[in-house]
Amino acid sequence: MSANLSRRSALGLGAAVAAGVGASAASSPANAAAGAVAKPKTGNAAIQAVYAKQKAKAGGTWHSHIATVDAAGAITPIVEDDADHVTQGYSVQKLAVATAVMDKIDRGELTLGTKLDLQADIILGGSGIYFLHTVWGDDITVANFLTAMLLVSDNTAVRMCGRVVPAAEINQILAAKGFVNTRVEPVANPNRFYLGTTTPREMHDLLWRLATKTLLTPASCNFLLGITRWINGYMDGVRRTMSSEERSRIATKYGADFNTLGASRHEAGIMFGPDGAPKLTYAMFAEALGDLDNYGATHPAVEAHAVIGRTMLDNLPASAATALRKAPSTFQPVNGG
Repeated sequence: MSANLSRRSALGLGAAVAAGVGASAASSPANAAAGAVAKPKTGNAAIQAVYAKQKAKAGGTWHSHIATVDAAGAITPIVEDDADHVTQGYSVQKLAVATAVMDKIDRGELTLGTKLDLQADIILGGSGIYFLHTVWGDDITVANFLTAMLLVSDNTAVRMCGRVVPAAEINQILAAKGFVNTRVEPVANPNRFYLGTTTPREMHDLLWRLATKTLLTPASCNFLLGITRWINGYMDGVRRTMSSEERSRIATKYGADFNTLGASRHEAGIMFGPDGAPKLTYAMFAEALGDLDNYGATHPAVEAHAVIGRTMLDNLPASAATALRKAPSTFQPVNGG
């Protein structure tokens, strides 16, 4: 050590050198990259990432199809998760049943104003409103029970549909529309059936054709969309964390049941832009889930639907160049009178 360099000076110089090395290391490209914050995903990538995360968190076995339509009108699948798997659709199948009834109306063999008596011996429990009446015998229109079936998933309404379109005819209509796996399951009584099977891809096809007014006549498509978009319908899943205006832009149908695999929690629907243009379809079928008896908003798969739904709405693509737009009806409260 030089006579002119004290121990204290040497220590100070060493500290300065170390600080300089540390500063240099901190500013090196490698360390800068390590400290960089990844940009959040947007668009389709965001939907894919959130879907994968929520699916893993909820557990079970998922079969899903999510697709958007770009500004040129081209359909772009963004989630195809075992999308051709044939699964029990449960109450999501009520969309297919309603399609068959409306097809018969389009052919002039039935009207929305046709009336049937609500017989006591066809009342079913579970979801819906008719079993709550405790007395029956009303004459109700086809429009009445279709609304009950799609808005509050009424099970008795399914039997009412079977009285005007038997099970075999429902399947014939669905086959004629190009659906291969979407079927109800007939039973001994020709006017009754179990709700049957579908696939995520076929449900996407049904929804997209409904949104573009090619599944049925435009008037019939608008009738079904008006019910499924209304804000008194199902809110626990995809539409949970949304404003009333946002909810009115989403036509959705929920289905829940259980089988030997475990619980099933399904949801399928269409999202529209603020201008009324259809922008996204989703068909999420989740089975082999736990929490068998929980049909509420806290079921893990339903919570997953809510997170995925918010992400889908926040990442809708630009409007397609289409004239098939129908702005949502604005909700206005009414205080009697």
